Amino acid sequence: MTAKQPNLIYIVADDLGHADLGCYGGRDADFGPVSPVLDGLAETGIRFTQGYSNSPVCSPTRFALMTARYQYRLRGAAEEPINSKSRGSNTLGLPPEHPTLPSLLRDAGYRTALIGKWHLGYPPSFGPLKSGYEESFGPLSGGVDYFTHCDSSGNHDLRLGDAEHHEEGYLTDLLSRRAVEYVERMAGQDAPFFLSLHYTAPHWPWETRGDAARAPAIRDNLFDLAAGNIHVYRRMIHHMDEGIGWIMQALARTGQLDDTLVVFTSDNGGERFSDNWPLVGGKMDLTEGGIRVPWIAHWPAAIAPGTVTAQQCMTMDWSATMLHAAGVAAHPGYPLDGRSLLPMLQDPAKAFARPLFWRMNHRGQRAHRDGDWKYLRVDGNDYLFNIPQDERERANLAKREPERLAALRAAWEAWDASMPPIPADATVSLGYSVKDMPQR
Repeated sequence: MTAKQPNLIYIVADDLGHADLGCYGGRDADFGPVSPVLDGLAETGIRFTQGYSNSPVCSPTRFALMTARYQYRLRGAAEEPINSKSRGSNTLGLPPEHPTLPSLLRDAGYRTALIGKWHLGYPPSFGPLKSGYEESFGPLSGGVDYFTHCDSSGNHDLRLGDAEHHEEGYLTDLLSRRAVEYVERMAGQDAPFFLSLHYTAPHWPWETRGDAARAPAIRDNLFDLAAGNIHVYRRMIHHMDEGIGWIMQALARTGQLDDTLVVFTSDNGGERFSDNWPLVGGKMDLTEGGIRVPWIAHWPAAIAPGTVTAQQCMTMDWSATMLHAAGVAAHPGYPLDGRSLLPMLQDPAKAFARPLFWRMNHRGQRAHRDGDWKYLRVDGNDYLFNIPQDERERANLAKREPERLAALRAAWEAWDASMPPIPADATVSLGYSVKDMPQR
């Protein structure tokens, strides 16, 4: 295998914040470093300081990951997020006819697998095997109990391919061990592989590996607003980090490490126990804390160790990068919005300007990052921030620089006009409000 056609592993944490990892400034837990494996991957690969998710909420980002296009092009991605109540819908999901990262790679000879969270619609209309994955293992919905594997509606939600699957164990570990088995099995194949490893950690419910006794009670109240704390949250991240270590060991043991591009990120900013310093906001917000996330890439054959870059990027760019690394072209009928980062991975001096755009039905939010500057609208109020000077987005420069504000706003409006409008029936699902806890 050459570096031009590497194995590809796309690891996505769930609701992990910008500074939850040690290599992004995260604090140690009472048991020690929270993320030693991921910190090590950053030390031996590349770490992005200005990387973003396509959305501040789960399933819209996953639409972008799968298609390498702005999620707003698809109806299902207008849901913030897809709710388990949409079971049976034939519109709220990833259309099987749409080319995807796994389907394009599969058609080019790659073996493809999803291990972990799907959250892109329910059978019979939607599912991983309908969108390019040859095999899959994990939950379909947004969140499940880590031991009973039941979703917030009480439905058992662990599947092996198209079939319901029952297997005892802590979900994070089940996903990690299944990924190890896949990596070992692929070592005997002639074709390269693409593995989507989409953890549910550290998404609610707040359970560590040692909380099995609590699970029967938790399954009836997954979104328990009185549960959890920073200690449990850090332990959940640590369990995921350990599992990623098992996978890296398997790659090394089978001689696949050098020729495997491993990318790690989060689907959106952190939830209530996340450490986002110095950023403000979190999941559901277009402030930096809701969309700026860790981005770590490791590929010994192509990436110089210890690289840190301020290259701006978002989820769909990494999907485009994987296609580029594999030498696979986009479908001509579905041109990519994502831009390949491969040249700058190989040579950080090839960094490039990357304007980024977002919109949210929730609170009428909009955002546009262009270089140092960010235009933001929340609840009808317009803001202008110089991000390198003010990462906390506290000093609104809109009145001081009205021309710059107007230019960024006009650019956002031109981009928005190129996207389908938000459907009138699109829904927003909020887990908590000011009645439950103080807001940021």
